[in-house]
Amino acid sequence: MAQIILMSDPKVAAIPVVECGEPLVDLRTVGTLLVDPRLQDPDGAFSHLRAGVLERLVKAQELLPKGLRLLFVEGYRPPELQRAYFDEYASELRDVHADWSASQIRTAASRYVSPPEIAPHSAGAAVDISLADAEGRELDMGTPMNTNPEDSDGACYTGAANIGAEARANREMLGSALTATGLVNYPTEWWHWSFGDRYWALVTGEPTARYGARELA
Repeated sequence: MAQIILMSDPKVAAIPVVECGEPLVDLRTVGTLLVDPRLQDPDGAFSHLRAGVLERLVKAQELLPKGLRLLFVEGYRPPELQRAYFDEYASELRDVHADWSASQIRTAASRYVSPPEIAPHSAGAAVDISLADAEGRELDMGTPMNTNPEDSDGACYTGAANIGAEARANREMLGSALTATGLVNYPTEWWHWSFGDRYWALVTGEPTARYGARELA
C-alpha cells in the first residue's frame, strides 16, 4: 500500500485557505441524490455541502452504471461536533495506549477523525458516501461506513487487501466516478471524499484551498 498522508501531517495545515465564499446548499432540496438518514441531526446540518461539491456529486452519479446510485450519508459537520468526535476517539486511544505521547495519539486519531482545525467536513467540502442499487439498498463495500481501523482490522482503508472481490469492485466503481469529477479520497476511509479543502489541495498540487471552516447560518 502506498504511503498515506494523514490529516495530522503538518503539510496539510500549511496549505493556506483562500475562501471563495461559495454557499452551503442543502442537497435534500435538490432531490438528485439518495440521502441516508442515519446521521441526520435536528438542524439538518448533515445534508449541507458547498455548491461546487454537490455539483460534482451530481455529475459523478451520471457516470455510474445503470441501476446504481450514490448513497449520501454525511456532508457538513459543525466545528464543535468535529471537535467532540476527535476528542472522543483520541480518549479511546489513550485508554488503550497509555504509553503513547500526545503526538502519537493525534496522529493515530487522524486516521479516523480529522483534527478539528483543518477538518474538511467543517468546511462543507467533504462527503461520506457509498453506493446503492435502484431500490436504495447499500452495496457491499467491505466494511460498514465509519468503522475505525481497530474494529475493522484495517479493512476501512480504501486499498485494504482483507476485503472480498465484490466489495473491492464496488469501491473501485465509487472511486472511479468521484475521481473523474475532481474529488479526492482520504485513504484510511473508503467512504470519505472531498473537494476544495486543504487535503484536496495537497493531493492535487493546488497552492490554496477554496473552502475553510464555517458555521451553518
